[in-house]
Amino acid sequence: MNDQRDIPVIGGKSFMAVAINCAAKAGEWIKTKLGKHTSLSLKYSAQDLVTEVDKGAETMIRNLIMTHFPHHSFLGEEGVQPGPEASMRALHDMRDEEYLWIVDPVDGTTNFVHGFPFFSVSIALAHKGEVIVGVIYDPMRDELFVAEKGKGAYVHGQRMAVSQEGTLRESLLATGFPADPQMLVPNMQGLQALVPQVRNIRAGGSAALHMAYVAAGRLSGFWEYGLNAWDLAAGSLLVTESGGQVTDIAGEPYHLGIRHVAASNGLMHDSFVSELKKAGVQQ
Repeated sequence: MNDQRDIPVIGGKSFMAVAINCAAKAGEWIKTKLGKHTSLSLKYSAQDLVTEVDKGAETMIRNLIMTHFPHHSFLGEEGVQPGPEASMRALHDMRDEEYLWIVDPVDGTTNFVHGFPFFSVSIALAHKGEVIVGVIYDPMRDELFVAEKGKGAYVHGQRMAVSQEGTLRESLLATGFPADPQMLVPNMQGLQALVPQVRNIRAGGSAALHMAYVAAGRLSGFWEYGLNAWDLAAGSLLVTESGGQVTDIAGEPYHLGIRHVAASNGLMHDSFVSELKKAGVQQ
């Protein structure tokens, strides 16, 4: 981890320091386990995987956070039963907590399992339902993306800004293929609608990193169906603090309960969402 020395310029709150420390320690440990995981289980579907590394990283992050903030609440992917109903219920039960840490220990587990180097640690802190800290760490590239509410977003210690493409025609978008089989149809309808209208589309396999890339100006926009709070919370703050826009697929403002997301540089957001709506996939 080379970025920690650059972070104090962002803000002095200990929340951010703890989030960065957790992401760094977990990410470095995850990287040592690449190609060495010993267990692989299916959760909700054949595309929804978990290893002992996911569980170990979440336990590490939880323990570190609770050491510093024992009265805070914690919502981590591996502590929730599989399936969209269980995920929504877990969030509903905790979303009114004063301070809620929202963690995906390995966003992109399928990539991790296959040795495809595009996965991340995602950590967010919400205060009364509003995300105030977001950290996404890519251990393979040693890239740390951080944002604090009202204080901007940074990577490599440099302030991030979204891209300036003003039209879909100029845009590079990303999407993901949902683990929930019921969400594949609307996602493919959106893909079919957008492919002819944009410069190109990517599908890297980590929603958190896609959101970070929108914030960093590397992607014009990103959409996906069937996501959860731990996939999106940190990235949502990165995008908005970089000048972008995050809504649901229908164009309604982001909140922790959103599962179908559209994030962009803001300049082409209306046309982006409009095309998804025209495809009949606003869900």
